[in-house]
Amino acid sequence: MCGILGVVGKIEEQVFKKQLDTLAHRGPDGWGVWSDEKITLGHRRLSIIDLSDRGKQPMEVLDRYVIILNGEIYNYKEIKKELEAKGIKFYSASDTEVLIYSYVVWGEDCVNRFNGMWAFAIWDRREQTLFLSRDRMGKKPLFYIQQPDLFAFASEMKALYSLLPSIEINTDLVEKARQNVFCYETTEECLIKNISRFPAASNGIFKNGQLSIKKYWQPLDNLVAVPKNYNEQVEQFRELFTDACRLRMRSDVPVGTALSGGLDSSATISTMAWVSKNIQADDYSKDWQHAFVASFPGSAIDETKYAKQVVDHIGINATYLTVDPLKDIGKLEYYTYLFEEIYLTSLIPFIQLYGEVKRHGTTVTLDGHGADELFGGYPFDIVSKIKDDYPNIFKMKTTLKTYFDAVREKCPPVALWKHAFYHFIKHRSLIKDESKTAIESGFLNHQLYQSTFESVLPTLLRNYDRYSMINGVEIRMPFLDHRIVSFALSLPPSSKVRRGFTKAIVRDAMQDRMPHSIAYRKDKIGFNTPFADWLRGPLRTWINDIISSRDFEQCPFIDPEKVKAKIKTVQDAPQAQYALGERAWISIMTYFWEKSLQYAKPDGANSPVRI
Repeated sequence: MCGILGVVGKIEEQVFKKQLDTLAHRGPDGWGVWSDEKITLGHRRLSIIDLSDRGKQPMEVLDRYVIILNGEIYNYKEIKKELEAKGIKFYSASDTEVLIYSYVVWGEDCVNRFNGMWAFAIWDRREQTLFLSRDRMGKKPLFYIQQPDLFAFASEMKALYSLLPSIEINTDLVEKARQNVFCYETTEECLIKNISRFPAASNGIFKNGQLSIKKYWQPLDNLVAVPKNYNEQVEQFRELFTDACRLRMRSDVPVGTALSGGLDSSATISTMAWVSKNIQADDYSKDWQHAFVASFPGSAIDETKYAKQVVDHIGINATYLTVDPLKDIGKLEYYTYLFEEIYLTSLIPFIQLYGEVKRHGTTVTLDGHGADELFGGYPFDIVSKIKDDYPNIFKMKTTLKTYFDAVREKCPPVALWKHAFYHFIKHRSLIKDESKTAIESGFLNHQLYQSTFESVLPTLLRNYDRYSMINGVEIRMPFLDHRIVSFALSLPPSSKVRRGFTKAIVRDAMQDRMPHSIAYRKDKIGFNTPFADWLRGPLRTWINDIISSRDFEQCPFIDPEKVKAKIKTVQDAPQAQYALGERAWISIMTYFWEKSLQYAKPDGANSPVRI
């Protein structure tokens, strides 16, 4: 896990190094630069596998191939054995060296052998060819720019700013993002013009001034046969998830978990505990007992009591961080510069949590991301199952009750039927393509596919990459092991939303590893920001000063009067909760984002930032 930067074309050494240092937060443990007459490659290192200098990058082999990698190949030990059987001799114990020799032996098809997350570049000195690749789910970011005499790529946009004639805001996209923050992460468009996003699950070749990109992995082309019997499905998922956690526990530095007390993060750390007790092997870290819990005392979204049940059950301690909204408020614009994007909750709790992880000496966390999207955890997704249930009114009613249990709302029986009818009509019209794919896989699966690959999950993966890497912490996600992704896409809807429970197969597979009260919790909270509470309390004076300022009035991306009205609505409504706070935050986020670009000016205060 690191930061990478590459430039094909001429660039001054000091300019390159300055831009590489904009990624220092991603790689605080060291840096390296390699160049020849055609290309300059740079790397900021976060040391996780092989902490010695032998694992440093850029890494060159055979006097021909040079690699820079951001990410981890979790199954590198298994691949290394294959390569050693072919006569390859290794200099280091790193996964990076395994990756580059995989490319030497198998070419660009090597990526199909990898279980991991990555964005990497390999320069072939003999062929004068640059090979780029990004992991299947897009967990690791990669951006690029192309000009007549220059091609450049980097882990974050900020490392490319000085290579642009000016930093020009993509105003159309900013406006779209204000309306729907999930609308752009899976496109090539970025909030800054003339920068493109390299697509997930894709390889690219840059040669003779031209970049060609092609997909190497399509989710629906990699479906698998699953048992028809539900109990056998549960057992297969348990085996896959256990192995995914075991692989992601491979580390030469301490491993932990950001624990919310919900099902997904609890399943993750409980499985780590199970692995440590039941799998006797020396190929994963034994230093994993580090749970970090964000606490919001007095807030409806505080899950501390649930997290405590989990750590007590598996017999470890946890570090509890009481999130202080005032502590880093003066850093908000700088944090937004590091974050680079627009989102609907405050950055501060997330950045504070992973900062606490790092301060306690933990560099890697295994977190529970992806389960909601793959297995049906979000209320707004599971209502689509009503169309799968039709015309069985009992199933329709059960699905609606599952929905209301998740959102923690009680619904009278008559209202349930009204909602059932409403959602049936709604989803019949929304899912326009009564296509063969949708009909065969189920409308719930169709909806989950959209959340997983087209909207929610890609945005969350981007966000958590930034929250963690701002602090030099790597997040690994066992639910997003590509084997589990293919398995989840192949399951019928009835294995996901079942007997009144969301994510049923996850619950049933993990219930003997965690407290029953956690495995079968029905309400859905998640790691969010109690922004409504903050606006009425500790942030009231601060936000009122902001929205009264001249800068705020002149921001081109907001309607000051509408924003003030939203803020006032929250502040005047004692019962206003998360949804209203979310709408209030997104209405002002673009103001902080625009202000954050002051940190992006590469040549000082007079450098152009254009709207």
